[in-house]
Amino acid sequence: MGRFLRTVVLFALIVGVGFAAFLLYDRTFSTGSAGAGCEPVAAVSGDVSGDAVAVSVARSAAVFPCASAAVVADADDPIALAFGARLAAQEALPLLASGPEVPAAIRAELDRLGADDLLVVGSSDLAGALAGDVAESWNLRLADEVADLEARILAGVSDPDRPPIGIPADPAAAFAAVRTAIAEDRPVVLGPGTAGAQKPPLQPEAPMWVATTDRADVAMASLAAADATGALVALVDGDDPRRSLDVREAATDAGIVSLIGDFGDDQGWQTRTLLTAAELPGGGVLVFEPGRRYVAAYGNPNTPRLGVLGEQGPEGWAETAERLAEMVQGYDADGLPVVPTFEIIATVAAGDPGPDGDYSAEMRIETLQGWVDYARENDIYVVLDLQPGRTDFLSQARRYESLLLEPHVGLALDPEWRLAPDEVHLEQVGSVGIAEVNATANWLADLVRENGLPQKLFIVHQFLFSMIEGREDIVIPPELAGLIQMDGQGPLESKYDTWAALTEGTEGAPYRWGWKNFYDEDSPTATPEQVLAVEPTVWFVSYQ
Repeated sequence: MGRFLRTVVLFALIVGVGFAAFLLYDRTFSTGSAGAGCEPVAAVSGDVSGDAVAVSVARSAAVFPCASAAVVADADDPIALAFGARLAAQEALPLLASGPEVPAAIRAELDRLGADDLLVVGSSDLAGALAGDVAESWNLRLADEVADLEARILAGVSDPDRPPIGIPADPAAAFAAVRTAIAEDRPVVLGPGTAGAQKPPLQPEAPMWVATTDRADVAMASLAAADATGALVALVDGDDPRRSLDVREAATDAGIVSLIGDFGDDQGWQTRTLLTAAELPGGGVLVFEPGRRYVAAYGNPNTPRLGVLGEQGPEGWAETAERLAEMVQGYDADGLPVVPTFEIIATVAAGDPGPDGDYSAEMRIETLQGWVDYARENDIYVVLDLQPGRTDFLSQARRYESLLLEPHVGLALDPEWRLAPDEVHLEQVGSVGIAEVNATANWLADLVRENGLPQKLFIVHQFLFSMIEGREDIVIPPELAGLIQMDGQGPLESKYDTWAALTEGTEGAPYRWGWKNFYDEDSPTATPEQVLAVEPTVWFVSYQ
């Protein structure tokens, strides 16, 4: 055989053996294989609306240019999604969420990826619908297949001696567990496990993707993509995202924050408030959460006759703060921290009509500004009280809009000094209809939402039922924290009786309760221990 012919035969044998070896080789999964349209088709950083299916497709398209394989998990089964996310992160594969009737968007994404081998976690119906491309599948209703999947994940972790993290049935808890398992390279098992889930650290400037606890499936559908990019998927409270201060803290170091899934009308703006609004005195963006009580010095800076706040003079904010430091003592005995507060009568009931005929003297904004500025710099809350005379509360509230735009300034309405057109002060106790209260609350709520402010305290004073006509119809928007301030004065037993009468039957009402102490008119002035002993809980205490 000639040299040339021997070379040809040898080359043919090498090629043939190599091809045979390729056919016999158990293929491994790789995100680097060429696929149809091997380019991202969406921006990683943007908000993504929709359900778990839509979010998983969007994140896969944004993060994975192509992949020869993919994990497909049952979109309606939180446990399947959790195991699927852990497996996908371990194999560096995209995770797609699908039901047994595979949506066109899922099939299109698989085509774009070029994914010919599917790892299916979920029902046999899902595996059957994808049949032709299924390399492996695990039906979590079958104990032996669950054990096989757990062993598969355990075999892939770098330290198999680390205790596994259980995947509980609760969707939010399942999300937290698998997120930790991915971050710490821990195996997962079905059940409670031996280790609690902790919030993994966020790398500085990394993306954060935020979902709500009532859509934990959406969050889990993003976990594999987040792991591939160093992003953190976080859950905020589905009832009120503003409670999720751990997410707020993490977001301070994050890059672009995106909302994923379908947020309700309130959930959207509340999440943005959580992430962007200025903090209230005492922390957070909710008036009473985390738990806190407010203790206030009440009065008008221009006169000592209307309360303790005015006894220090028009610019006596520092001296008033010193007195407040003494007033708050003892009000944390039940474990609630205390926020010192200036409760300033911004419009004062007047004995004569004045130039505008409304029997109310309105303070100049410039006079109040010093108090507001001092409070901002010293972690003190401010409440502006309105005594409107013959005008209405909303008209007077609008006058102080520039101050109410400050994050730490709330509003109080005092119906005792709200007159009908033919009434004058001190001849009767004033009153307000609930429509006016609600209109003022709605205006203030709009101010909060439109300007990205933290929640505002909204107080209505009362010591007679007649002062608030239709109180049962009060509406407190979520932008506000409502409170009824019991203004009764006199012997302590009389105050207890007024308190009991006003608070009876208000369980479940959309407001909390406040108590007022008078240094001169009460006999004796209630001690902190006595105030804290009453039911329902007192959240706001004011000293006049």
